[in-house]
Amino acid sequence: MVPMLRRPLGNTGIEVSPLGLGTVKFGRHTGADYPRPVELPSDARIADLLATAQREGINLLDTAPAYGSSEARIGEAIEGHRDDWILCTKAGEEFDGSASHYDFSEDAIFKSVDRTLVRLRTDIVDILLLHSDGRRVVEIERAGAFRALTKLKREGTVRAVGFSGKSTRDAKAAMPRSDVLMCAIHNTYRDEVCIASEAADLGVGILVKKPLARGFEGGSETIAETADLVGVTSVVVGTLSADHLAANAAAVRQVCAFP
Repeated sequence: MVPMLRRPLGNTGIEVSPLGLGTVKFGRHTGADYPRPVELPSDARIADLLATAQREGINLLDTAPAYGSSEARIGEAIEGHRDDWILCTKAGEEFDGSASHYDFSEDAIFKSVDRTLVRLRTDIVDILLLHSDGRRVVEIERAGAFRALTKLKREGTVRAVGFSGKSTRDAKAAMPRSDVLMCAIHNTYRDEVCIASEAADLGVGILVKKPLARGFEGGSETIAETADLVGVTSVVVGTLSADHLAANAAAVRQVCAFP
């Protein structure tokens, strides 16, 4: 098997695989727009998926408090092997089983991270992103969220901080305050492609979410093409199929492998 290249995540000093595993389906199956119903996986299925990810050279796991029990299930699954993974999680959004609630105050971010550390069974988060609901970035900043990120990074609780937004406007506004941005790019939404190239010039890492528009369009070739875009560090794909994950990894390796 051709090894998968590890890419530097902007100027953070973190290196990640160009394909990451999204884990919303590990812990949440309601209140999400999926093309077909999703059942939560068994512990054995999660273990198999993570084993496949490692075998394929994937080291990035993306999760969030809003993904139901995802953080807790990851923490249990990787206990004893924490150093094998780069963990990206979020703060600002919580999901109560039926609806999301947002709080970007400094205190809420600190409390969210405290809960995350317990769930993930770790004392440090590699990447922490604000989980935007689409309100203007200046409003999120006024609430104290970015101030909280700065303090958490300074004290060493998180290694890199950033923003997961909903538009180019969000990304542009958050870029000067971020080490990492998570942007949506897929076949029918290309607005944020320009953000990736701008971020590269500033040393900001780019993670791509929804590369298949939540499963409604595209396939492995689409993921590989997105991973090859200028400025893109890693493409995060959510799947519960080890076969699909392996196929995606094979496609990405064709464009992101060592010579």
